[in-house]
Amino acid sequence: MRILLLGSGGRENALAWKMAQSSILDALFIAPGNAGTKQYGTNVALNPTDFEAVKSFVLDEKIDMVVVGPEDPLVLGIHDFFLADEALAKIAVIGPQKEAAQLEGSKDFAKQFMAKHNIPTAKYATFTKDTLEQGYAFLEGMNAPYVLKADGLAAGKGVLILDNLKEAKAELKSMLSDAKFGEASSRVVIEQFLSGIECSVFVLTDGDSYKILPEAKDYKRIGEGDTGLNTGGMGAISPVPFADAAFMDKVKNQIIIPTVKGLKADQIPYKGFIFFGLINVKGEPYVIEYNCRMGDPETEVVMPRLRSDLLDLFEGVATNTLSERDVQFDERFAATVMMVSGGYPESYEKGKQVYGLHTVQDSLVFHAGTKADGPAVITSGGRVLAVTSYGRNLAAALDKSYQAIENVEFDKAYYRKDIGFDVVER
Repeated sequence: MRILLLGSGGRENALAWKMAQSSILDALFIAPGNAGTKQYGTNVALNPTDFEAVKSFVLDEKIDMVVVGPEDPLVLGIHDFFLADEALAKIAVIGPQKEAAQLEGSKDFAKQFMAKHNIPTAKYATFTKDTLEQGYAFLEGMNAPYVLKADGLAAGKGVLILDNLKEAKAELKSMLSDAKFGEASSRVVIEQFLSGIECSVFVLTDGDSYKILPEAKDYKRIGEGDTGLNTGGMGAISPVPFADAAFMDKVKNQIIIPTVKGLKADQIPYKGFIFFGLINVKGEPYVIEYNCRMGDPETEVVMPRLRSDLLDLFEGVATNTLSERDVQFDERFAATVMMVSGGYPESYEKGKQVYGLHTVQDSLVFHAGTKADGPAVITSGGRVLAVTSYGRNLAAALDKSYQAIENVEFDKAYYRKDIGFDVVER
């Protein structure tokens, strides 16, 4: 198979690493890719949201399948673009069509879907600038903390959790009337705060059947002890100690099955990954959010724990034969620690040379924000590298990742030293 993988982050590096192991892979192209993905295929200078450019490349290179890594091309309708074009219609796309991608692209759409199909989630209401006063009244009827979510995609910054009612009202006005997050906050979902511990569950579906992939837990805050600003993710672990058989049975029966069946009942085709952002509240799972693609940095622990041939699974999605495919997990634990640019998630410098990558022998290094400059690797983003290791338990996997990081450096590099702190006894 000739594959085009869209994206340039750690998620795409991990997907490329996994697909490169497939016995049915003939050629792998990554657009635009990074300094890490070029080890596994050919990087192509293409913008994943420039659909016409993608079309030209796919036809020129006789691509059999397009695997979509990030959410933007999906929410903008790349799968629909392929289906509507006679020359592209028979090329498989792994990633949902535009309507289904609204599970991630619109918080209100996702909440309505969950309400309709009795999927456990926090109580909520949605407001616009025309209903701002009702929004104030809704906040007054709630207990702190207050959760405000921009309806649309806001690059991971559109969720606010506030302890003070006056501040919550001010932020609601800022989001709706002052377009704090642009068009993304033209509608705002206010929801009940759920207290518990979070984890992520991933499913691959062809629209009829599904396969559950290894679960993961990521760490979003920049500071140790989960303090400071939210980031795209500072590390991840898998498996998740509290996601035992009893919990996962509830997830499957109360959340996964109703979601897959609900999409089919609503006549919303879905081919690709569904990411369930969950919270465990006293042993009961609730959905915080859906994503229509794999998470990052969770992919960097999920793919290493997937023993099955990923392209074989993708072929099952494309041909509606996923139910016939086998999914096997590596029983070992995996732990990822992100190395980020100093100053991230606020302003940071790019163009720093990375040293010591060749010294890492017993861990995997997935590139998240790098580019090649001749033989050198240069930083090009906030999150730069994801260092992933296996271990017989979580503590062993984490220790190995931290040992590997000691040999890798770039100017002003930063990483959290406490990934897994809440679930691992060290």
